[in-house]
Formats: sequence, structure tokens, C-alpha cells
Amino acid sequence: MRSILSAAAISLAFTLFLTPVFLRLFRKWGWGQVIRTPEDVRNPSHGAKRGTPTMGGTIFIAGTIVGYLIGCYTGGNPPTLSGWLVLWMMVGFGVVGFIDDYMKLRQQRSLGLSGWRKIIGQLIVVVPFGIMALNFPNQYKLEPASTYISGFRDIPWLNLFAFGAILGWILYLAWISLIGLATSNGVNLTDGLDGLAAGCGVFVIGAYSLISFWQWNESCHRAHQAVIAACYTTRDPFDLAIVSASFVGALVGFLWWNAPKAEVFMGDVGSMAIGGVLAAMAILTHTELLLLVVAGVYVIAPGSVILQRLYFKVTRGKRMFLMSPFHHHLEMRGWPEITIVVRMWLIAGMLAVSGVGLVYVEWLSSV
Repeated sequence: MRSILSAAAISLAFTLFLTPVFLRLFRKWGWGQVIRTPEDVRNPSHGAKRGTPTMGGTIFIAGTIVGYLIGCYTGGNPPTLSGWLVLWMMVGFGVVGFIDDYMKLRQQRSLGLSGWRKIIGQLIVVVPFGIMALNFPNQYKLEPASTYISGFRDIPWLNLFAFGAILGWILYLAWISLIGLATSNGVNLTDGLDGLAAGCGVFVIGAYSLISFWQWNESCHRAHQAVIAACYTTRDPFDLAIVSASFVGALVGFLWWNAPKAEVFMGDVGSMAIGGVLAAMAILTHTELLLLVVAGVYVIAPGSVILQRLYFKVTRGKRMFLMSPFHHHLEMRGWPEITIVVRMWLIAGMLAVSGVGLVYVEWLSSV
């Protein structure tokens, strides 16, 4: 517990107190937000955000790493492979987002990496993650990830390797790549208003910190564990709780400066880093399908974009929403930005709590 609290406190202090230092550097380097011209026309209030320091995701990425490492060693819990894999996804996806942001700043246009180049960059990160996650078993012969598709835990009849190793690897890497692409792009589309993606991330990643801590408490390999049918086979649940708590602390500190009216934006480097951590936590805690509930708030934005495009094609030019993603539709309806953000936070909190509650109900039904 000392490691978890230390990691969260240190990462929070890092982003809360050092963000002004980073902002001075960002202004010196010319890291100012670029606003899309069409959005300027349809959302005039967004024009005032032009030039606000961006790429602030680099701050909470750094804060997470510092908090995690110090928290691990102060509590006597050295980092495990699972923790390093979460950091790999966070930093790797963050680098892809950083390149995208930097291209926008250099060209002073809202177009950075093309869609396919961004996907290729994400796959370069997620494929090595997947390979490493199915290797290096611990003393209990457990790898960080699983060959099964999982809900609250591995689903026995959904073994991706059931039809052979070669096809199994293809299906497994395709499955985790889908999760990684979906989460990172879902968070990226949600990051359209001050504090929206960061505030939701506090609830969502916080839920996964609680889930991984519960899995550690009910691990099949803890000495006190007597209810074998209900225990969990997650490899490093306590370390996952530490790294996710550190990430939550960093997000909370960053949110102080990112909440409306934002003094810094996270940029694609930040939104993709959140998506990377979310994907890694779902895969490594063996709760991939539960992700749809816990992170349901990040489904709203991409879902509204898909619906908008389908409706536009089916009706030959009509629109379901005034603007997509959905939070911009609410803006066009006259909702104040702060109202949209806070209500989305509430939705994120309710879904995250529901996900944690479902984990507990499932455990009770297995006892």
C-alpha cells in the first residue's frame, strides 16, 4: 500500500507544481495550439484557444514514470515486467502523438500524421508489447497477458490459440492491436474540450487501479487465499495497481492546469498516452471486454462520429448531429463548455464505478 500511495502522491506533486515550469519552456519553444479553420467558423469560442501551450501530455508521462519508479522502491516493490509494459504503451503511443503534434506545429496546420501513418506507428508499439506480454513467465508460470479473450477474467472457451500457434499469434496480435487502436483513438476524439479527456481518465484509470488491487488481494498465489474458484491469475496485479495509481496522480495534477479554462492542452501526445495505458491495463488485468463498461465514456465520441458518417451516407447528405464528436454537437446546441465537461466526468465516474461493481458481483458469484 505504501508503494501505491507514494507513487500517486509523487506523480501528483510532479505535475501540480512543475507544470508552470514546463509551460515556460513550451512558450519559449513555440508549442502553441493550432485550431482547425472550420471549427473556428462553427465554434467561434475555440478561436480564443489558439496559441495556448500544447503537448502537455509530456508532463504527465514524465510524472507517471517518476512517481512509479520512486513509489516502487520506497515501498520495497521493484518494477515488474507488467509495469514496464504499461510504461511502454504509455510512452510508445505518446511518441506517436508527439510526432503528430510536432508536425502540426511545424506546418501550422491541424493536419499531422495521416491516418494510416498513425496506425502504423501505433502497431509498431503494440505488436512488441503483445509479444513481450506472452513471454517471460514468473515462478508460477504466468505471463503478463493471456491467450484467452477475457471479460472479468479469462473466458475458457475463447482461446485464441485453440487452432494452432501460428493462427493463434495472428489472432492474438490482431485482438490486442484492435484494443490499442480503439482506446487511443477513442481518447483522442474525446479530447476536444478543456479537461474533458483528462478528467474522464482519472475515473477510468482509477477504476483499473482498484480492479488490479482487488485482483492482488484475491490472487490465487497469496498465502491467505482459500477461495480458489474465485481467485485471479493475473501475473503482477499489485505492480499494475502502482503504475495505474501513479498515472491517476499525474492526471489529477495536470487537470489542475487543464480544467476549463485550460492553461495547457495535452495534445495527441497526451490523449494517445492515456489510450495506451488503458489498453495495457485491460489486457494485463485480463478484463478486455469489461473495457466497454469501465471506459464507456470514451466510446461516445467515436461512436457519434461513426453514426454521423453512416447517417450522412444513408440519407444522402443529412446530419444526425450538428457536429461530431458528440460534445461539439452539445456546444452547437448552446451548452456551456464547463457544463458538458462536468457532465461527461459524471458519466465517466458512473461507468467506472459500475465496472468495479460488476467485478465484485462476478467475484461474489464465483465464491
